[in-house]
Amino acid sequence: MTDNKQKITEHLCYTELAYKRINKKLTVNFSKKQIEMFIDEILKKTNKMFFTKTGKNYYVTNKENNIKITINSNTFRVITVNKIKK
Repeated sequence: MTDNKQKITEHLCYTELAYKRINKKLTVNFSKKQIEMFIDEILKKTNKMFFTKTGKNYYVTNKENNIKITINSNTFRVITVNKIKK
């Protein structure tokens, strides 16, 4: 999954809907730049063993921040970020 982690971090992109969805799901009011920096930092800190591919999506689980990031495996677009329920 190391190659996938590198590909994801290099090609990651967002849609307008994704920015809105991330703010809503995390109950924050980040700017686009803040969201990008937050996601980038999470991806860098997350061990490659927590990057999984199921169907057409990658799922990145970061237990420290209690979130799961969903990324389309073809376009590398962030779909959403969910809080992990404890």
